[in-house]
Amino acid sequence: MRNPLVIALCFLLSAGALRAQDGGILPSNVTFVTSTGYWEDGAGVAPAGDPEGVAQRAAQRGYYKLIAVRQSDGTARIHLQQIASTPAGPEVVSSAELEEFTAMKSFVTDIRPETSTGITRQPGMFATVYLKTDPSATEPESWTVLIDEVGDIKIERATN
Repeated sequence: MRNPLVIALCFLLSAGALRAQDGGILPSNVTFVTSTGYWEDGAGVAPAGDPEGVAQRAAQRGYYKLIAVRQSDGTARIHLQQIASTPAGPEVVSSAELEEFTAMKSFVTDIRPETSTGITRQPGMFATVYLKTDPSATEPESWTVLIDEVGDIKIERATN
């Protein structure tokens, strides 16, 4: 009779602890985050300061993350991060604001990866950002963020 009560109490306590931790994971002004695509750096490339090639760099691999951060006026800034998958866990390799979206003073309504799994077969990234430049507009505009296999970034209005 005691075991079910103890188990139920443990579930309640652990669920409460999880909810308490959730508050500090992301700031409240982060409205959308999507991880998708992947990138690779070649292995065996000698660092620039090593002309004999004595030290060789290990191959790096990771994924991309798009983040919409709401500003005090309701518009959003969109940041692109390159995340490395390391034995110690994910590490941010680079992070940059996508100025094209900031210049539009857009209200972001959604960010979606190319596939619902976020997994792609080729290096690069493709995601769609849904936004409104006029908050009273009924339908959002669709913009694509494309990163090709060599890392070039292209942002353009989606064409269907």
